[in-house]
Amino acid sequence: MELIQNAINLFLHLDKHLAAVLHNYGSWTYLILFCIIFAETGFVVTPFLPGDSLLFALGALAATGGLNLSWLLIILIVAAIGGNSANYRIGCLLAPKVFRNENIRFVKMEYLERTRQFYAKYGGKTIIITRFFPIIRTFAPFLAGVGNMTYWKFALYNVIGGILWVGSFVLAGYFFGNLSFVKKNFSLVVFAIIVISLLPALLEYLRQRKAVKS
Repeated sequence: MELIQNAINLFLHLDKHLAAVLHNYGSWTYLILFCIIFAETGFVVTPFLPGDSLLFALGALAATGGLNLSWLLIILIVAAIGGNSANYRIGCLLAPKVFRNENIRFVKMEYLERTRQFYAKYGGKTIIITRFFPIIRTFAPFLAGVGNMTYWKFALYNVIGGILWVGSFVLAGYFFGNLSFVKKNFSLVVFAIIVISLLPALLEYLRQRKAVKS
């Protein structure tokens, strides 16, 4: 319970925690942020790490001069693209187990199934679209590797998705994160970002369940 409360506190007060990290670690903050985004997109066991809300908060921090916007964008885009690439390679390695329907430790098969539904509907563009869907974005490159998607096709969608995802949320935070209303209600804004990000995936899941029952 305490762990859950700490996680919620971290998500809802990202602005304060990021300011503390920047104060304590200085330029090393960029490396820490690189590792977080790389892991959030690169390993199917870490979909719980902050993504959309973190990018927004970082943009807001950059607007105050705490972080350099250009370096932030470059580092995080590279992390997002590199994380997806690593996830794709892991999917290629574990493909035989998935095709044999073997349970893979630490991988929730329900998330894999939900991501399969996205592929069935959107094809390769799933790599771009799911960038904006928490949890599912972590499984999309993994399934691309499992499904033996051509690497260059994957790489194209990966680069486009990484630039759009990081760029949109960081720049949104940069231009809107320090408006007086947003600063006074930052926790609510972060919570809204999380809910809105999860809502399309939840609606798709409920629609699929309804279709199966009928």
